[in-house]
Amino acid sequence: MKSPFTGKEMPLKHEVRTVTFRKEEIKTRFQFYLCDDTGEKFTTTELDEYNMLMVEHAYRAKNHIPQREEIIEIREKYGLSAIRMGEILGFGQNTYGLYEKGELPSLANANLIKLARDPFKFRSLVEDWTPKSENTKIDLLKRIDRLISLDKQKLINLEDYLMGDDEANILTGYSKPNLEKFVEMIVFFAHKTPCFKTKMNKLLFYADFSYFKYFGNSISGVKYKAINFGPVPNMFETIFENLSENDVIDIFYEDKADGIRIEKLIGREDRPFNSEVFSNEELATLENIASQFKDISTNGIVEISHLEKGWLENIHGKKFISYDFAMELKAV
Repeated sequence: MKSPFTGKEMPLKHEVRTVTFRKEEIKTRFQFYLCDDTGEKFTTTELDEYNMLMVEHAYRAKNHIPQREEIIEIREKYGLSAIRMGEILGFGQNTYGLYEKGELPSLANANLIKLARDPFKFRSLVEDWTPKSENTKIDLLKRIDRLISLDKQKLINLEDYLMGDDEANILTGYSKPNLEKFVEMIVFFAHKTPCFKTKMNKLLFYADFSYFKYFGNSISGVKYKAINFGPVPNMFETIFENLSENDVIDIFYEDKADGIRIEKLIGREDRPFNSEVFSNEELATLENIASQFKDISTNGIVEISHLEKGWLENIHGKKFISYDFAMELKAV
């Protein structure tokens, strides 16, 4: 964007601001263009929308309000339409559908949606529901009872174990952890640019963080932490091994001269990448990251990642890296 005063291109900057939103003070990062000569700050319609999205994300995280993806997931778990789900929870006819499209629920309605996560608690709401057909209620109660029974039998939920069952927050890029998407990201890079796991970890990091930088959400909802070789996804060792054991990708081992064994992740011909779980913007981001880093060595991408502020400020203590640092990315 060019300055209206000087005609020069203005750099994109960001700063932490505290704003009042729904009668609460919310701290978030705002992006703007800065005219270096005058000190004036400017935004575009797209930046205004992005900044408002960041405010809403921070408000959801502060008040533990489910993201739209989880609101959809909760309803689909019971095989209900949005209208029927809203009816059971006592909302207006179209209210639940609006929440699925991104409208922000009130705190009272958000609490009811969170209650519906648990089949046992949701059952009590259904018991108080009076539909036109009693058989509709009976059938739904049977479905809920089956879910309750399955939950009791499930000692460990693999997805929760690998991804964590956290609510969407700044450490997940304001996306609920999604194992299906994360697996497909790994499969994508294993086909596009077969590489050692150290490089794979950086490709995943840059894909998620660059998407957050431009669109306000991560792709996978995965948390990343800083370790000596740069940013890595949480539980990456277990995830890679699980994918190899289940013939999703292949892992080939290579012994180096110093006795260290390294692992190369390669896509399988009989397990192609499934693009259908991604939006067009997410796919474009994956393609851009693969193209940008395809010819860069493992050591090269490690050195690049060591220049990132998110790594530098979290390596001491090997802490999780907030997606706030996406604004500071140097490589993408």
